[in-house]
Amino acid sequence: MKNYLYILFLGLSLQFGPSTGDGPLYDYSAYTECKSAPEDPLYDGGIIKNQSLGVYNRPHPPRFPVNSPAFVLNNLTGNTIYCFSSWVKITAGAASAVIKASLTTDNVTFNCMGTVIAKRGCWSFLKGGFVLDSPSTYALIYFQNSDGQSISISVSSASLQPFTDQQWKLNQQNMISTERKRTATLHVSDIDGNRLQGATVVVEQVSGDFPFGSAISNTILGNLPYQNWFVERFNAAVFEDELKWYSTEPLPGEVNYTIPDEMLEFARRNQIIVRGHNIFWEDPKHTPSWVRNLTSAELKSAVSSRIQSLMSQYRNEFIHWDVDNEMLHWDFYEQRLGPNASLEFFQTAQKSDPLARLFMNEYNVLETCDDMNSTVDHYVSRLQELGEGGISMDGIGLEGHFIVPNPPLIRAVLDKLATLMLPIWLTEVDISNTLDQETQAKYLEAVLREGFSHPSVKGIMLWTALHPSGCYRMCLTDDNFRNLPAGDAVDSSLKEWETGEVKGETDDHGAFDFSGFLGEYRVTVNYSNRTTNSTFSLCQDDETKHWNIHL
Repeated sequence: MKNYLYILFLGLSLQFGPSTGDGPLYDYSAYTECKSAPEDPLYDGGIIKNQSLGVYNRPHPPRFPVNSPAFVLNNLTGNTIYCFSSWVKITAGAASAVIKASLTTDNVTFNCMGTVIAKRGCWSFLKGGFVLDSPSTYALIYFQNSDGQSISISVSSASLQPFTDQQWKLNQQNMISTERKRTATLHVSDIDGNRLQGATVVVEQVSGDFPFGSAISNTILGNLPYQNWFVERFNAAVFEDELKWYSTEPLPGEVNYTIPDEMLEFARRNQIIVRGHNIFWEDPKHTPSWVRNLTSAELKSAVSSRIQSLMSQYRNEFIHWDVDNEMLHWDFYEQRLGPNASLEFFQTAQKSDPLARLFMNEYNVLETCDDMNSTVDHYVSRLQELGEGGISMDGIGLEGHFIVPNPPLIRAVLDKLATLMLPIWLTEVDISNTLDQETQAKYLEAVLREGFSHPSVKGIMLWTALHPSGCYRMCLTDDNFRNLPAGDAVDSSLKEWETGEVKGETDDHGAFDFSGFLGEYRVTVNYSNRTTNSTFSLCQDDETKHWNIHL
């Protein structure tokens, strides 16, 4: 049996149901530094407000953990999203440890609903949550040391805030309206400045500002139906395999960029931005077989040739570089070349292609908190290490290979990473093919909405490159480009997040107001047999955009 932590919370008896009205506003507050004193609890503690520490010693069912710090919760409602947070400090037993918050009810267990790297002598912030599909008469929220060793902790400023599904979506929609849209006023007048009332105005969004795209493979080359389908939907792309070392140099010295060059031509022709994925991959399984057998000296030379060749070929071509893929889980190059290998990769990339943003791309940061290699705090710590080594880190890459998404955990992780003030991209989003297609679509829609509604997420990429044999885990269409359920979910989201065509007439001030998603617009104005066309942009700003049009 695991050794649990030995501080207990008083039992709670809770009765609550869905809130009428708009409900609580989501609190995006988060902290990554270890503080001398905890901050106040979010939501003023929520449904565990004013509860003090004590010993829980009532009888409980055998499946509940023994000797664990625990909130005891009665009568939790189903179809409810719960946001949990607390401050944690180690008081004895270790200098630091990954502390995991878990939930066990009478019908379901969440092994992890949030983690934090706690330290001795200062307070660290844990943020996460869970979703209950069915009501629970009895539940425990408890804390564990992830490595199973016995330590003592203090917990303070804990909070548990419920949201109905409607309240959660309303918060998302409010944030989308605030962060992804902007109001505009078009002023129509004649050349002398006289206001024109009753002019007909037609506004049409030409392109969106938010990068939304998918992985593509060489199967798109020469495949006009695939190209047309892709261009109709997406404004961003990433090459699934074609830029990776094993693809561009399958044998030593035989470097060939023909395929990625052709894929870049397709992207440029259609004004699609492209991410550079990837320069190196720390997983030895995805390192060229000939590279794995090199001596240290030979490997150092091969690595230098690889990055110099790639940067020379594609300088200024890609908006991002995933420099050293999945470095929280694997360390092939650092094992062979020393602990500074990754840092040197980033330094070389930064010097060779200074206009591209450098990303640290990783999985299981957003998908789960049960992977102790890639907790959100481990990600933050590694990013800070690179910064201390002189690297100007430009972006946070979260892959997003989900099985069952946990929306409050997704948002909590994004909140903590947002404190770094770097753009966050979801870089490889898909849903497990162990699920049926309808469930895939349902979960995909939930992930896309979480990403698009979070103010720090600056782009979303799907991992849905189409092959004759299918896709990595999730396809959007069949071989004839007829939408599968996941494709319908994508199309529905894209349609919802575009302004479309807006029509109306100017008021007695010669003005026409509308709210539109950020991007490029074309406007046509008609008045008394006179017509004029104009274009303008809606960029992110708190102020209303004003645009003058003369007839």
